[in-house]
Amino acid sequence: MATRHLPALLAISQRETVKFLHQRGRLLSALVRPALWLIVFAAGFQNIFGVSIIPPYDTYIEYQVYVVPGLLGMVLLFNGMQSSLAMVYDREMGLMRLLLIAPQPRWFLLFSKLVAGTVLSVLQAYAFLALCAVFKVDIPWSGWLYALPAMILGGLMLGALGLLLSVSIRQLENFAGTMNFVIFPMFFLSTALYPLWKLQESGAAIVHLLATYNPFTHVVEMIRFALYGQFNLLSSLVVLGALLVFFLLAVWGYDPQYGVVRKARRG
Repeated sequence: MATRHLPALLAISQRETVKFLHQRGRLLSALVRPALWLIVFAAGFQNIFGVSIIPPYDTYIEYQVYVVPGLLGMVLLFNGMQSSLAMVYDREMGLMRLLLIAPQPRWFLLFSKLVAGTVLSVLQAYAFLALCAVFKVDIPWSGWLYALPAMILGGLMLGALGLLLSVSIRQLENFAGTMNFVIFPMFFLSTALYPLWKLQESGAAIVHLLATYNPFTHVVEMIRFALYGQFNLLSSLVVLGALLVFFLLAVWGYDPQYGVVRKARRG
């Protein structure tokens, strides 16, 4: 079975890689967003943090150090949504139909698409880590290796969310509006830019509650702990559970008897 499915996985991965290489501005745009936060905004908020020692840190830290896991999550999040846009584009161009009628299980084709997108996400995240090293952000070198499983799991979960969103986004024109209601709330209602205790201390109870149950928060915390050689069990379980839920719902959505394929045929 593995030999029968492997060519499909390699073909989809090759297609995504070639498409990424042809879109030369994609890597640049993926790095510009977190770089702005790291270089510009972090400089402005430099003196806000360092007032409390929280896990996984064992000493006071600069704000630049704190936001790196959140910015790595930003790279994974935006690339996951980029994969969603690619799915919508492929469906409008008719390429999705060719993919889904291939002699492979539908779930495996979607999983191959997910894996290919996650590989690109992780590579872009490491490119951002290299940028952090250039600006002398104090991230342990060993954390580059420890964070790999966390970024893979987080990339898979956010990619699965992108797959799920692509089920309901019927046209490219609707993509920007939908993403504004997904990307920015997930990012800002998380621990990417400020710790949960800051939200609780400020009295923002509703924001604190939303951030606590935000899956993206757990992606960020999983990466944060991994960068320092620690394992966050709770966040890992939440991210794994969200991955399974999002992916199964996406597979159901692309089922020809129930989901978007059936609606497209009716249309």
